[in-house]
Amino acid sequence: MELEIKNLSKTYSNGVQALKDVTLTIPQGMFGLLGPNGAGKSSLMRTLATLQQADSGTATLGDIDILNDKSKVREILGYLPQEFGVYPKVSSYVMLDHIASLKGVSNKGERKDLVESLLTKTNLWDVRNKSLGTYSGGMKQRFGIAQALIGDPRLIIVDEPTAGLDPTERVRFHNLLSEIGEQTIVILSTHIVDDISNLCNNMAIICMGEVVAKGNPSVLTQAVEGRIWKKTIEKADIEKYQHEIRVISTHLKAGQTIIHVLSDQKPDASFEGSSANLEDVYFAEITSRMETTSA
Repeated sequence: MELEIKNLSKTYSNGVQALKDVTLTIPQGMFGLLGPNGAGKSSLMRTLATLQQADSGTATLGDIDILNDKSKVREILGYLPQEFGVYPKVSSYVMLDHIASLKGVSNKGERKDLVESLLTKTNLWDVRNKSLGTYSGGMKQRFGIAQALIGDPRLIIVDEPTAGLDPTERVRFHNLLSEIGEQTIVILSTHIVDDISNLCNNMAIICMGEVVAKGNPSVLTQAVEGRIWKKTIEKADIEKYQHEIRVISTHLKAGQTIIHVLSDQKPDASFEGSSANLEDVYFAEITSRMETTSA
């Protein structure tokens, strides 16, 4: 089963065009949606999660019309928004049991088996009786995934799930998402490049409401291999280099400023080649889109 999005557009009442003719084919597995804050990622996620209506375009999951058959979509959807509330005094076990009941799991024995399975899968079994208000950020995110998995969803949407997590929790959350992605479509929306590199076989980069690149992360990276150059410069010289050559990113490392440049030729003898990575692809596409807009 695939998720087909064609020419999806959305403009808000304040005149901001959040989505501009977005077209994507998303197969089973982990799909990464990468872009800066305000790029349109959350607008696309909210539209697919039936929380807002698009102005034009189509989105289908198999034979389900996502934009016009919202009740059917909600039956097969698991959604973890960027921010979600919890009842701080309720335990995760009681809360999941309640959500499962609301989602139609009426048999008490089935509900018990489901809740216990989800708590084990998300590594929350040992804290199942603790109130949600005592959970760390990572534990709350894992609880969010547990509630999203109720109902055996065919489409799972997670919006900025690792923001604010410590390295250990990020790894744990990555492993959990990878396991889930073996059996369903998981859309991971994030501005963290490493999340996409580590998890996704397919991805898209979105900027200013438009898809500016899509494909396999390794293939996209290979396309800029041999064209990335780096140089350590004085911080005061950044603007000069930005005017002279195509600087796609700047990094501060051990007190030194390092620029990355995209060019078919070495800019000059003072530059050295740099092995390309997905971050270079990301910055190259974002800066290109920004330059096109400002031109």
